[in-house]
Amino acid sequence: MSEEFHRRGHRVVATARRLESLDDLKAKGITTEQLDVTNLEDASRVVAKVLAAENRIDVLVNNAGYGLFGPMLDITEEELCKQFRTNVVGPLSLTRLVAPPMRKNGSGLIVNIGSISGIVTTPFAGAYCASKAALHSITDALRMELAPYGIVLLTVQAGGIETNFGNASSESARRVLTDQSWFAPLKHSILARAKISQENAMASADFAARLVDIIESPKPPAIVRLGRRSITLPLMKQLLPTRLLDEGMRKRFGLNRLQ
Repeated sequence: MSEEFHRRGHRVVATARRLESLDDLKAKGITTEQLDVTNLEDASRVVAKVLAAENRIDVLVNNAGYGLFGPMLDITEEELCKQFRTNVVGPLSLTRLVAPPMRKNGSGLIVNIGSISGIVTTPFAGAYCASKAALHSITDALRMELAPYGIVLLTVQAGGIETNFGNASSESARRVLTDQSWFAPLKHSILARAKISQENAMASADFAARLVDIIESPKPPAIVRLGRRSITLPLMKQLLPTRLLDEGMRKRFGLNRLQ
């Protein structure tokens, strides 16, 4: 997305926890800053620096996040809080920081990258699904509350997009799951759930081009769904009885083998 915005002539500030991970973007002329969204001092510093240089922020894209995967009984309170600090509290903190200058300018767009996992919960992804559902709800509230000030909120309920998300999520699942877990016999299914978003996923460049098209449009919609299964899974959630959907999910992820 940073490359796509930059290619179209926008002034972009790309951030990451590890600044060196953005070296390829820096080489293309994109401004880069170190930022951990769970660190309010980091966020305040970066926003202040951007405002000092540009005197405005037109668009904020809250894309930082990670997936904590594993059985809910095996996830510690500390890990659950970390999941919400990154996926929910961090985006809200940045929104608080950019909203005042957007109000001053009379316009602004805040894009929160959610997930269809925030609509359709699956086994072994409860923490991640809950964080994205919370982000969706917070964005809904902000959309209504900030409308009088000319600030627009856009929720992206993404499906499968080609990223490193699967590998990172698999590492979290390996960390959570122990040999003593009730669900240890399903280790293969749990690791597969962590990588399922990468099966036949939409190319990240295609995702970025389509999303930036929407962001640049005069009146972007409140909710956008892009990526593999971003339409079909929410439709299943809407149409299927919960009992049938639960049965399908249990079978899909091997839980019927524990009975």
